[in-house]
Amino acid sequence: LSLLNIVLCLTVIPKVLAIFWLDFRSISFPACFLQMYIMNSFLAMESCTFMIMAYDRYVAICKPLRYSSIITDQFVARAAIFVVARNGLLTMPIPLLSSRLRYCAGHIIKNCICTNVSVSKLSCDDTTLNQHYQFVIGWTLLGSDLILIVSYFFILKTVLRIKAEGAMAKALGTCGSHFILILFFTTVLLVLLITNLASKRIPPDIPILLNILHHLIPPALNPIVYGVRTKEIKQGIQNLLRRLC
Repeated sequence: LSLLNIVLCLTVIPKVLAIFWLDFRSISFPACFLQMYIMNSFLAMESCTFMIMAYDRYVAICKPLRYSSIITDQFVARAAIFVVARNGLLTMPIPLLSSRLRYCAGHIIKNCICTNVSVSKLSCDDTTLNQHYQFVIGWTLLGSDLILIVSYFFILKTVLRIKAEGAMAKALGTCGSHFILILFFTTVLLVLLITNLASKRIPPDIPILLNILHHLIPPALNPIVYGVRTKEIKQGIQNLLRRLC
């Protein structure tokens, strides 16, 4: 998850900063299509990673005695290969289809990121295939991950049955950080999708801002949410607050 966040940030944020700080607005076609591919594939990989993390928590809480036999090193290796292969291969046609279009309506996109929607609007060709493919792939990949993430409802159901003292709080604390990140990731993604669909009714800068925030805020939140639960980091924060107070 950390690796995916780092790659996404390095793909998007340096170019955004170059635009706003240095007024360096140009980007080559290969770099634009590469950025498009990395954004689509790595966002799908992040969603898939959340799904596998949800399954890991499900096995740990709902089937604790079988955890070591289910979540093995082989399972982790296969899951990593599955995340990279599924999302890397299925999102590859998106920039390939865009690169085959003829661009004769200008070379200025109304965005600071090379999204498929922004780039394809410059084409003189029919972009129906591009739009339909991205729509189907987006809902197939992210939609299937969201369905499997509902394992948290089974986790909650199991946790509420635990009667041992402190066990419920420990289980909820273990899943809390995962659920917060998943909720934020999916919420921003859905809001971004809705704003793009209703682009004619809202200012054009809103989808652009949401697109940037979606690549910036989750990577910033992930280490905070996970780090606060670490005992040493928690004690360090508490000591720092005591000194300031």
